[in-house]
This record gives sequence, C-alpha cells and structure tokens, in this order.
Amino acid sequence: MQADTIPIRPPNDPPPARKRRRQKLPPLLTGANGVAQMLDSGLRTIRGMDAAGKLPKPLRLGGKVLWSIDELKAWIAAGAPPRDVWEARKAIR
Repeated sequence: MQADTIPIRPPNDPPPARKRRRQKLPPLLTGANGVAQMLDSGLRTIRGMDAAGKLPKPLRLGGKVLWSIDELKAWIAAGAPPRDVWEARKAIR
C-alpha cells in the first residue's frame, strides 16, 4: 500500500494564485423604489411627481424607467427644482 503523500513546494516557488474577488461597484441608476428611498417618500408619490414633471427626466431602458443617481443627488443639492427648470439649468452647463 502506498502511504498518503503531501505535496511539498520548493522554497522559492510562489504560492498558488488565488481567485480574485470582483469588487462590487455602486449602482449608477435606480428605479422608482430607489428614488422613493432617497426622498423618503412612497412609490405612488414618486410616480405622481414624475407624471407632474417634478422629478428629473428618467431614462427608459427597455421596459424600465430609471433615474441617474448622480443626477438625482445634483438635483437635490440644487433645491429640487421642477423638471423644466432643471433641464434648462443642465443645458446652460
């Protein structure tokens, strides 16, 4: 019978490569639920604000309606102006 063997590496041999974990990136876009959380509001309130033109213009990707998180943060910092005022300010920049 053969005895169990333990592989031995030479002293100058580098250790085996380990799998790198991918760093999870923060999201760039959010849906109405995320906007509701950011504004501490309900989903129906967010839908109504969007329909009334009180939120920045959302992006439509496929069947999804999404907002840019960076744009929402800038919109909030600017005092949350109505969509037409916000779009005019963006055009000036």
